[in-house]
Amino acid sequence: MNALAIPRALLRQAQAVADDFAAHTGVAVDATELLTGRAALLDIAPAGWVSAGGATRLLPTRDRWCALTLSRPDDVAMIPALLQSDSVDTDPWPEIGAWAADSTAGQLADRARLLGLPVAVVGETAPAPPVVRPSGPTRPGPMAGLLVADLSSMWAGPLCGHLLARAGATVVKVESRSRPDGTRAGERVFFDWMNGGKLSYATDFDEPADLAALLDVADVVIEASRPAALARRGLGPDTVAVRPGRIWLRITGHGTEGQRAEWVAFGDDAAVSGGLVGYRDGTPVFVGDAIADPLTGLQAAATAVAARARGGGELIEFSMAAVAAGYRSPGDEVEVSAVPPSVTSAGRELGADNAAVRRLVAQRSADSC
Repeated sequence: MNALAIPRALLRQAQAVADDFAAHTGVAVDATELLTGRAALLDIAPAGWVSAGGATRLLPTRDRWCALTLSRPDDVAMIPALLQSDSVDTDPWPEIGAWAADSTAGQLADRARLLGLPVAVVGETAPAPPVVRPSGPTRPGPMAGLLVADLSSMWAGPLCGHLLARAGATVVKVESRSRPDGTRAGERVFFDWMNGGKLSYATDFDEPADLAALLDVADVVIEASRPAALARRGLGPDTVAVRPGRIWLRITGHGTEGQRAEWVAFGDDAAVSGGLVGYRDGTPVFVGDAIADPLTGLQAAATAVAARARGGGELIEFSMAAVAAGYRSPGDEVEVSAVPPSVTSAGRELGADNAAVRRLVAQRSADSC
């Protein structure tokens, strides 16, 4: 089994969050399994400057270190514009590295962000707690039996939904028919781990009437898109019907204020932004596997159950970079064997439960009248 270098202090801190989740739900959670499970399932590990998944690289510039992620076809398509070159080699990393070495971190980050690329400067984000805002009347109660609309994809949000399902909630995984969760196209075992036990609902986000009906009756909403993307479709927390006790969880890469609201992020570069890196021979290396993702998903789940206990009625915003920054600590890394999670059920095929979800929405709408 492969091993990941993770600081002892981080493991203790993450387990404390997992224990808080267990105290509210009675569901035991192994934080090490959550942080290393994907690496165990996919048999991957970081290699110094290269992330475990291989899509993110740490790059030295003239003044500081940066991380750049090229995980989507659109990211790769932007490389010529990034380098201001007519063409690049099949493997663009040597050219990117040479350009980075002749640039400052600010120049690299500014140009990459102008092109919509996921990029980070080591330690640019300070630790910060989730932002909590009142969003409606309260109604305390247990998680069991609650309806969760999970609009997120990839890892952080789906992990939150996975944990809430383990706590007894009914979780509906909502996906766009045209752009479903990207993890469906990867190793299926990871998708199954994150989404097994959830109902699958496929919809068209540009024709949001059905989705709005689901959000109107949901007790918890998990979303990880840019806030404006849902708001302009009338699907934001301020536009759906008021429901007492609803908890709206918003996960972003860098928060919702100012320019940072437009910054794209994935788990590895978000961790770098938060300064959550190790050091070998004085140079930064990746810690764990896209570690900002599971740390944020775990914190979002623990925060949600605590919010439910005090009555909910809240919009809670998480910045993955700020969450990662809260875990950074000097040294003290240990080799942790990746723990394979127990995958007990397969994720449902896209839209397999549309009819069942519509019946559930209709019943809840009738009950609230």
